[in-house]
Amino acid sequence: MRHGNKINHLGRTTSHRHAMLSNMATSLIISKRIITTLAKAKELRKYIEPLVTKAKDDSTHSRRIVFSYLQNKDGVKELFGNVATKVADRPGGYTRILKTGNRLGDNAEMCMMEFVDFNETLGGGKLVAKEAATAKRTRRGSKKETTAITETPAAKAPKAAPIVMEFTEEIQETEVVVETEVVEPTAEMEAEPTAEVEGEEKPKTEE
Repeated sequence: MRHGNKINHLGRTTSHRHAMLSNMATSLIISKRIITTLAKAKELRKYIEPLVTKAKDDSTHSRRIVFSYLQNKDGVKELFGNVATKVADRPGGYTRILKTGNRLGDNAEMCMMEFVDFNETLGGGKLVAKEAATAKRTRRGSKKETTAITETPAAKAPKAAPIVMEFTEEIQETEVVVETEVVEPTAEMEAEPTAEVEGEEKPKTEE
């Protein structure tokens, strides 16, 4: 029975639990997303959110306090740099816990813990909200553009068809003209008068 016990010891000693939460907090700050059990994520949320609030005040005193919890220079630098600028206007609730089902081995409840402002797919942060608003405007504009694009070929299609037919007719006419020229009737016309002349001259000589 754990009546009145607000701390989940997670089956560990105090030093082991603090070391584990410190390492998990550093991993979350650097990679912005981790996968762990639901019980650990709930304890990590209580551990890291006061540190994020402390990081909003970028001073030597704040950095030393945060470093006493994290014991990692890279984590402190990332927290006071990218994370602090991203969550500057947020009054709290910096993390999100998403359940992912139960683990296969021991059936433990698993979850994914992440910073709200670094997930663009779920619309976290004001920057993403602005991008979504601009995306809606472009979608409305794109619909008009698509309707215009779909209408223009339909309107131009009947005009393009007679143009193609005219080209084909001209090609046929040129072919007919070429065939008449290839026949060359002038050679036959020249041969026929010579035969008539010879026929007329022969009967005269016989007479």
